[in-house]
Amino acid sequence: MGLPGFVKIDLYFFLVFYDINIPGLWGNILQEEFKGFFGPGQKPDFNKLMEEIILGLEKGASLGDGLGVAAPGSGGEKPWLLLQTCCAPCSTTCIERLFPYFKICVFFYNPNIYPFGEYSKRLDAMKRFIELFSRDNCLSDEELYLEAFDYREGEFEEKISLGDSPGLALLPERGERCRRCYSFRLEGAFAFASEKGFDYVCSTLTLSPYKNSLWVNEIGYGLEASGAFGVKYLPSDFKKKNGYLRSIELCKKYSLYRQDYCGCRYGLENSRKE
Repeated sequence: MGLPGFVKIDLYFFLVFYDINIPGLWGNILQEEFKGFFGPGQKPDFNKLMEEIILGLEKGASLGDGLGVAAPGSGGEKPWLLLQTCCAPCSTTCIERLFPYFKICVFFYNPNIYPFGEYSKRLDAMKRFIELFSRDNCLSDEELYLEAFDYREGEFEEKISLGDSPGLALLPERGERCRRCYSFRLEGAFAFASEKGFDYVCSTLTLSPYKNSLWVNEIGYGLEASGAFGVKYLPSDFKKKNGYLRSIELCKKYSLYRQDYCGCRYGLENSRKE
């Protein structure tokens, strides 16, 4: 069949999400298509997929919704992307890679961050980076801007159903507590993107080597496949091609606050015990 990479991954996650098994000849053909596309351990190369989608957009390819983006400097219209962000340091590389191809709204919805003083520090750093990066790259308020939400204590525990599963508090980072955290924040991003008419949702969570990028992308594709939002998911693995190291460089350049723990009180408490 020779399907493009982004079509393969859309099809793959659609079949997984709806638990569809295709028997016979077509099933064998699809298995051959998926074989060799995944890297070691059968993990898709999400960075390659993102690059293929962007290349397709540059060429004005039709990706189901007819969106096309003009090549940088051509003056054409760019699609709108909602970038679900966890903090300024993780946003740096992501925004640098994406801004030539999209108009970006940085979506700061992080009730997991504890305490409120820490939340304020991270939000201030995010505002600082957007202001300085926009200045250095001559970006207007329409091309790169921030949407932040009021902090509500206890919202994180509600969203991950901690009351029903108290053992989540004891789990190390990259466990089920984190998966639920990724899930409700990405779902919030999709809901906002749907309400405001965005074309794509992407996440900065894949930059950190401490986050499970496969989970992040599975959740993103699942939300797209659900059909509830009418928004496409842009896969990513921003740590690839020295993305994490680049974020450290950009943090130094812009004198950004860099936290020393992920965010929630349980991760903080567990890290202090170690």
